[in-house]
Amino acid sequence: MNFNTKTIHGGQKHEEATGSVMPPIFQTSTYAQSSPGQHKGYEYSRAANPTRTALENNFAAIENCTHGFAFSSGLSAIDCVLKMLSSGDEVIAGDDLYGGTYRMFTRMFEKYGLNFQFVDTNEVTNVTNAVSQSTKLVWLETPTNPLMKIADIEKISEAVKAKDPNILIAVDNTFATPYLQQPLNLGADIVMHSATKYLGGHSDLVMGALMVKDKNLAEKLHFIQFAGGAIAGPMDAFLALRGIKTLHVRMQRHCENGRAIAEFLKNHHKVGEVYYPGFKDHPNHKVAKKQMRDFGGMVSFRLSDKSREAAFKFLENTRVFTLAESLGGVESLVNHPATMTHASIPETERIKIGVTDSLIRLSVGIEDINDLIDDLRRTLTL
Repeated sequence: MNFNTKTIHGGQKHEEATGSVMPPIFQTSTYAQSSPGQHKGYEYSRAANPTRTALENNFAAIENCTHGFAFSSGLSAIDCVLKMLSSGDEVIAGDDLYGGTYRMFTRMFEKYGLNFQFVDTNEVTNVTNAVSQSTKLVWLETPTNPLMKIADIEKISEAVKAKDPNILIAVDNTFATPYLQQPLNLGADIVMHSATKYLGGHSDLVMGALMVKDKNLAEKLHFIQFAGGAIAGPMDAFLALRGIKTLHVRMQRHCENGRAIAEFLKNHHKVGEVYYPGFKDHPNHKVAKKQMRDFGGMVSFRLSDKSREAAFKFLENTRVFTLAESLGGVESLVNHPATMTHASIPETERIKIGVTDSLIRLSVGIEDINDLIDDLRRTLTL
């Protein structure tokens, strides 16, 4: 199947008892057994639930792999990956990460003996130079949150595996989605999504996802998920599966609107830097063009007036763009990373990578583009 068909039919089959086209919501915790240990493939919903199975099969289909896992949140999915490691192991990660990921790495897993190096993944050599005998995992975000940096997944995977084929490459694919980018096809071992965002697409659920091709790796992840219990519930699984069915058409509009918004901001006299990988002068535009189908609906920028007051005035006065956490829904959102999504990163570290008080992040929705531009134009003139 081509991708647009996979979002609707990938990994799916009609429900056997009734022929229901959509998988039913199996709102149950346990399942009858004919004899001790004899059941129909389901015994307890922490291990598996038919609604979640349908979603996980779809996850695998859209990332072009064999195993998908649905978690209670994106962070619980990341937590599962890190729990495969042991004290003394090292993780190399990008220096521009979602604040919650950074918080988990530095304030939780460092206490358990994991070591983290944060490097600029714009350059392959920054990653390979950091590899040591203790390195077990490379964690990439691309595009990054919120500065829209691009990591060359294929080249980083090849270079790291050449040093040590046992090092795992994991990619947070939340911003790009499988519609725009498929890291497993580029050499990565694990793909992670905050399915709360584009996969769900309607800001009505919280969920994480992991996708892998390797059976042994899948078994390790499933054991940790089963033993730890960080599972998605059946109602959320149903909502995510419904959301994915429109992923391809939503992403087309997100990309169209994102491009138009980026161009508008770039040409506005009250706007300074605009961070958008679709621009030819973006440092890694060629890499983005090579590994992505399009450039997505996320745009970050700074006002020419780089004061906190100017940023807050803008953030408090948009009408179509809603000031809120999160991203990837059908509605457009505006966010202040320094005080919202990335507040957990120490100020000195935020400033070092460029997450300053003047930075504003947009999640461009699928509304009429004229209304979105009018909202930004009006707000910028205040």
